[in-house]
Amino acid sequence: MRLRFVAALALALCFSSTPLLAADTVYVIRHLQKATGDDPPLTNEGTAGAQKLSDLLAKKKVTAIYATQTKRAMQTAEPLAKKLGLTVMAYDPKDPAALAAKVAKDQNAVLIVGHSNTVPELVAKVGGRQPAPLADTDYGTVFVVKAGSADVEQIQLQAPAQK
Repeated sequence: MRLRFVAALALALCFSSTPLLAADTVYVIRHLQKATGDDPPLTNEGTAGAQKLSDLLAKKKVTAIYATQTKRAMQTAEPLAKKLGLTVMAYDPKDPAALAAKVAKDQNAVLIVGHSNTVPELVAKVGGRQPAPLADTDYGTVFVVKAGSADVEQIQLQAPAQK
């Protein structure tokens, strides 16, 4: 009886929809404040936030950075990539499972830049508890997923001081 339970548990783990997290920490953020239009770039506020994100993660042993191919996502990731000498790797937001499989092969820490409609699922795919949906006006929350825990820490980037 015990052997059947162990075998069933092992089988369930093999076919689980949540991948086992190899990276020690995954940081997931929605791109920062954007301008309007088709494939808009970041606003000045978004650019300042991207620098703040870079400062926050610079010493966190990030060895891989993923972003969609949109200007706003790439521009959110670029300051950290430049600071660390990394290349931002593009991913398909319609295939979060493929991205999760890549992250499962990474060691150290990973940054993923997504969108309001993809971040909650991305957090879940890399092993965290799925957060509530993001509104179109939600910017600057970094979701932190650590290996071995489904708990998700949230760090809010502070908006730059207005003069």
